[in-house]
Amino acid sequence: MTTLKDQFLLDPSVTYLNHGSFGACPKPVFDVYQQFQRELEWQPVEFLGRQHDAMITGAKEALGKFLNADKDDLVFVPNATLGLNTIIRSLKLEPGDEILTTNHEYGALNNTWAFVCQKTGAKYINYPMPLPVTTHEAFVEDFWKGVTPKTKVIYISHITSPTALIFPVKEICRRAREAGILSIVDGAHVPGQIPLDLTDIDADFYSGNLHKWLCAPKGCAFFHARKDKQDMVEPLVISHGWTDPSFVVKNQWQGTRDISAFLSVPAAIKFFEDNNWDQVRATCHELAREARKQINAMTGVEPVSPDSTEWFSQMVMCPIPADSDVNEIKKRLWDEFKIEIPQIDWNGWKAVRVSFQAYNTSNDLETLLSGLQAVLKL
Repeated sequence: MTTLKDQFLLDPSVTYLNHGSFGACPKPVFDVYQQFQRELEWQPVEFLGRQHDAMITGAKEALGKFLNADKDDLVFVPNATLGLNTIIRSLKLEPGDEILTTNHEYGALNNTWAFVCQKTGAKYINYPMPLPVTTHEAFVEDFWKGVTPKTKVIYISHITSPTALIFPVKEICRRAREAGILSIVDGAHVPGQIPLDLTDIDADFYSGNLHKWLCAPKGCAFFHARKDKQDMVEPLVISHGWTDPSFVVKNQWQGTRDISAFLSVPAAIKFFEDNNWDQVRATCHELAREARKQINAMTGVEPVSPDSTEWFSQMVMCPIPADSDVNEIKKRLWDEFKIEIPQIDWNGWKAVRVSFQAYNTSNDLETLLSGLQAVLKL
């Protein structure tokens, strides 16, 4: 009997609990991807010169339905970092302008903001959101205390990288719009992990990866801009599309590149539909819950959020003792147990960040628990 685990290309000798870093592409989707690559190499001019626009449009139509967004508001990019850089580096910031964010943000994008602020004199405010969190309502009220008359932009992760928490971005974007503040959401870990409705969230800008939890091939992401904010966006690469009045054309065509990953998105969506992904998510969430419970019982360190789908889905931060050597733990888990899992050293918290995807089972969790028991010496 074929299982979902059999549908992935991962090394079976590895206990892979790190889907959150780069994702993993299932065989049926990867086959579609490689077929597009072969078509590109068979007749490059036909593929890129005559079919490019229609194929990209078709892929975006499927993505738009999946995200409840107009295809003409979506641009394919290789990763969310590039999408967010496109948006951030388009902003006309001035000295003293403030960008409000949390202290849970992804390091690469913190660097982007530092670069932009160095050039413009704006201030990037990593507002501290302490752990453990309690309710989404309390989170919004606490975060909003960081807003000042100088706040021009709110930038926030939908699901955070270091703490794996789901933040209440819809309410934050609503308040930002009422206050005349621009909203930018980093959704790198969202598409495929939790349902995403871009129209409902109504951020000014949103960027998410498709090669992570949607399981598309590597180098596949998008950014989305509200129609009334599209004139603000300046493409990072100026190419033939720059003279076109279309927001999409200006940003989508950036010279010769392999678009096969983008064209594989409908296949990734179909893979979800064919495999009852709501149930897959629910099963993975239960594994994440059990990981929290068992690691908490092992270490005595309390979880960082309530036990609720409001705060985490398939990826969860599990704290370990504060005196732990995370580099040594990571090395030993790999060297001795072949467990692939990231270690977190964040604002005084030490943790493992555990990801559960369709290919994981309770056996993977048991392997992790055994490995942690050995390396933590508890």
